[in-house]
Amino acid sequence: MTIESLTVPDLGGAEQVEVIEILVAAGDSVSAEESIIVLETDKATMEIPSPLNGVIASLSINVGDKLNEGDQYGEIETSGKTEGPVKTAEVAEKTTEKPVEKQQDTPVAAKAEVGAGGGSLEVIPVPDLGGSDQVEVIELLVKVGEEVDAEQSVLTLETDKASMEIPAGKSGRVEKILLTLGDKVSVGDAMIELMVSSASVASSPAKVEPAEDVKAAPSKPQPESLTINKASNVVADVKPSANVHAGPAVRKLAREFGVDLALVKASGIRGRVTKDDVQNHVKAALQNPQVAGTGIPKVAAVDFSKFGDIESLPLNKIKLATAKNMTAAWLNVPQVTQFDQADITELESFRKQVNSKPDVEQKLSAVPFVMKALATAMKEFPQFNASLSADGQSLIHKKYIHIGVAVDTPNGLLVPVIRDVDQKNVTEIAQDLTDKAHKARAGKLGLADMQGGCLSVSSLGGIGGTAFTPIVNAPEVAILGLSRAEMKPMWNGSDFVPKLMLPLSLSYDHRVIDGAEAARFSQRLAALLGDIRNLIL
Repeated sequence: MTIESLTVPDLGGAEQVEVIEILVAAGDSVSAEESIIVLETDKATMEIPSPLNGVIASLSINVGDKLNEGDQYGEIETSGKTEGPVKTAEVAEKTTEKPVEKQQDTPVAAKAEVGAGGGSLEVIPVPDLGGSDQVEVIELLVKVGEEVDAEQSVLTLETDKASMEIPAGKSGRVEKILLTLGDKVSVGDAMIELMVSSASVASSPAKVEPAEDVKAAPSKPQPESLTINKASNVVADVKPSANVHAGPAVRKLAREFGVDLALVKASGIRGRVTKDDVQNHVKAALQNPQVAGTGIPKVAAVDFSKFGDIESLPLNKIKLATAKNMTAAWLNVPQVTQFDQADITELESFRKQVNSKPDVEQKLSAVPFVMKALATAMKEFPQFNASLSADGQSLIHKKYIHIGVAVDTPNGLLVPVIRDVDQKNVTEIAQDLTDKAHKARAGKLGLADMQGGCLSVSSLGGIGGTAFTPIVNAPEVAILGLSRAEMKPMWNGSDFVPKLMLPLSLSYDHRVIDGAEAARFSQRLAALLGDIRNLIL
């Protein structure tokens, strides 16, 4: 093994350049051309690559240190066969420009004509780019008709490691811009036509100065940005990504993730966005449930009064709370609805027989039977009696079975929770449900009476309909919808016989339950309702 020194390569003439980020640590394996540190002048950020393949043996610098060309900043342990030091031109290509040393090597602006004021119309070419070739134009900094001086930047170019602002080279008025965003340019390519003022030096070479920061203006559509803002918030007065303090590698990473850098919290020196900042932003966006729905356009406001008389009535607290919860559930939970039907012919016959007894104290509807069947099925399919953890990384299985039942009240929909359904008989479930429904309609239902549900039931059978798609009441993972039962001719293998069929609409959270599980659960529920003797086994 060989220990080689890591030294600062050619910085294009810059001195006392500040270390603003260290990208590796002692013990890290790196490959040649992989960035090790990031330096910054008042006009550029430069990522310094490793000249060799190997393992970082030590680093002798800290963030905030000032370095010059040739300074040692660490050591690298190689396998013995070195690849040789990085060439100066390569460093310039990856980090910043190489200063123009020879007048004859720099393209000279072509004189086209003499203006009335003594100036001349010249085509200004792209100057020496320090060995870079086919460099992308990411921003145009001037407009036609604008007066510029020799040192004023007219466009910004970007490689995968550095950005550079290209100065006009001469003073004058911009007559024509010969490049567009996304173009790839090399040294000598024409970039603007300039009416050069008589005071400008005739053949002063254009010197490339690196950009203060990459002002990315991508020519291709980018993915929708990930943000960590609540869906109801509108981001106002946010500076565009072009003005964010970040290096080329960070901007490239942000583009790959579809992140708007203007919305990323910076942790680097002087408010600079680092790679870790972008990665943490994406991680938080994926884990934060508030992110869901961000960017959904609002429904346009309409002045309904211009079409006729109107009356505006405020929504009560129950309807406002329902709207908020259902919107959150719809945006956060990927929902699927499984439709099925259960033969409740015998169940209905038994229910009517019980209710016809003169001494019966509690009349039975079909809902308590469905709840009892649900409790049995939930024990057999425990994923229906679970909830996702807040971070979405684990599944919380519940050892109790509490079932919520939607109750229609004059003020809106309420969902009281019937506890320990699996431990109660059908009559006890019916009594508990009747008591809770009376409280709900009288406005006496407490908050505790509506908490802790494992699964919900929404029954529209008393009103009508054949099927519907109930919304999962998160953090529950499923909800069962019941529609009006209907007599249908059902084939028994030899004849059609009349059967009372109950439509079932099972909506479920597809993150927890897949389609096959939902179908099996629905079929088991239908079987339990088809023969209520199964409920006592």
